[in-house]
Amino acid sequence: MTRQNEYYPQTKPHPGETLAEKLEEMEMGPKEFALRTGKPEKTIIAVMKGESAITPDMAVQFENVTRIPANFWMNHQRAYDEFIAREKQKAVIDEAVAWAEQFPLADIIKKGWLPQVNTLQEKTMEMLAFFGFSNHTAWEDYYFRQQLKVAFRISLAQTNEPYAISAWLRKGELQAAELEAAEYSEQKFKEALHEIKSVMAKHPADFFAQLQRICLAAGVKVVHTPCIKKAPISGSTRWLNDTPFIQLTGRYNRNDSFWFTFFHEAGHILLHGKKDIFLEKVEYTDKDLQKEAEADAFACKWTLTENEEMEILASAPLSKEDIRRFAKKFNTHPAIIIGRLQHKKLIPYSLGREYFEPVVFE
Repeated sequence: MTRQNEYYPQTKPHPGETLAEKLEEMEMGPKEFALRTGKPEKTIIAVMKGESAITPDMAVQFENVTRIPANFWMNHQRAYDEFIAREKQKAVIDEAVAWAEQFPLADIIKKGWLPQVNTLQEKTMEMLAFFGFSNHTAWEDYYFRQQLKVAFRISLAQTNEPYAISAWLRKGELQAAELEAAEYSEQKFKEALHEIKSVMAKHPADFFAQLQRICLAAGVKVVHTPCIKKAPISGSTRWLNDTPFIQLTGRYNRNDSFWFTFFHEAGHILLHGKKDIFLEKVEYTDKDLQKEAEADAFACKWTLTENEEMEILASAPLSKEDIRRFAKKFNTHPAIIIGRLQHKKLIPYSLGREYFEPVVFE
C-alpha cells in the first residue's frame, strides 16, 4: 500500500479565522454574532481564536447568520482536524524512525514488500502500514510484550533478530489472507499427506502449486515467503484463527530440505496445539525441544522411515541404480535418500549429488 500520490497541505487554518474575517466583513462583533446564533459569547470567541471546534449544530446556526452553507463550515473544520491529526502523526513517525532502521529495509523494498519511497520517514510510515500499526510501541506490545496472546504466543524479544523475523511472519500473514481455504479437517489433512508424498516423490515443476491446492482443500494454508536478511528461517507453523498455516522459504534451494521442512511443519499441526507458534531453524528461550523432536520424527516417517533407511543401508555399498530403485519402492525422491544418508555421514557427499533438485517457485 502506498500513499505517494496523496497530497496533504503544509498548513491549514482553523475555521475560526474564516469566521473572524466574515464577521469583520459583516461589521459584526462576536457579542452580536453570539446573540444571533444563540451561542455563548465565550464559545464564539474560543472558535475565533482557534481554541474550540465548530460543531454540526453551530455550523447550521452560522449558516443562518453568515449565509455561508453549513457544509462549508463542517468541511473546513474537518480539514483542519485532519491537518492537526497528521501533524501529530508526523511526531509519531519521527519517534519511530529508529525502530524502522532495525529492519532490513533495503531487502524488504527490493522484494517488493514495501513501495519504493525516498525518505526514512516515508519508509517508517510504510513499515507501520505493512504491520497494520499506528505507532511502533503497538508493534512492541504485539511482538515483544504479547499483549494479544490469542494471536501471537511467543515473544520475539527472545530471538536474535526480532525485527526481520517479524517482517517475514507478517508478509506470510498478508499472503495467507489472499487464500481461500476449506474448513480445516484433521482427517482430510492426514489423508492429503499421502497425495503430497507422491508429489514429493516426483517433484514436478508445479510442485508448489499442487502442494498448495491439496492443502487448501483440507483447510490448511501454505505460502512461500522468501528469506530476508537477518531472518534465517526455513519454515513456520501457526494457526490464524481456526486455520492452520504453514509458511516456507525454500531456504537451502534443495528439494530434500524443502520437503522435510514441510512435513516437519505438518507434524506441528497434527501433533501440537493451536496456541503455539513454531519457527524452524530459529532459537528462542521458550522453544519446546521435545515438540521439535516429535515434528522431526513425523517428517522422517513421511519422507523416509528408519526401517526403510535400514533396508537401504543393508544393501551397501550403494549404486545410483540402487538409490533409484529404493526411491521408487518407498515412494520417495532419490534426493531424500541421498540427503538423509549424507546428513548422517553414512555415504560420501560425492554420491548422488545429481539427484538434488532446486526448489523453484512459480
